Amino acid sequence: MMQATIQWLGNKRFVGHTEYVEGEHSLIMDAPTQFGGKNSAPSPMEVVLAAAGTCASMDVTSILTQARQDIRDCKVLLTSERSKTPPTVFTAIHMHFDIYGKDLSEKQVDRALALTFEKYCSVSIMLAESGVTISWDYTLHQA
Repeated sequence: MMQATIQWLGNKRFVGHTEYVEGEHSLIMDAPTQFGGKNSAPSPMEVVLAAAGTCASMDVTSILTQARQDIRDCKVLLTSERSKTPPTVFTAIHMHFDIYGKDLSEKQVDRALALTFEKYCSVSIMLAESGVTISWDYTLHQA
């Protein structure tokens, strides 16, 4: 079971303590100044966006490694759109992957991305099921 406890630090700053399988972690979150925060840490929506990119990257790199692809780096740039009126939820997220390696197979990369977004990336799939349009593309950088 995964658990989280959120504690108010004052103003619009909070610390989240998570507990899952192998241990506990902490994460500070804040609001932008326009919403009364000090912009001293990521906002909850920034954390969600980063979580989607991290989850997808973990799956892509894992699938490519299991497929014996010589992957050396993976970077993803996420761009998002949000609703104009409250709640200002994500309406679309696009992920552009820069995948670096030696003799990478485009077929294997296509497969890894399809599996990531159709089967494995819990965060992206959860967001898509809640109505967020998730899209992606990539550039291969061969060593």
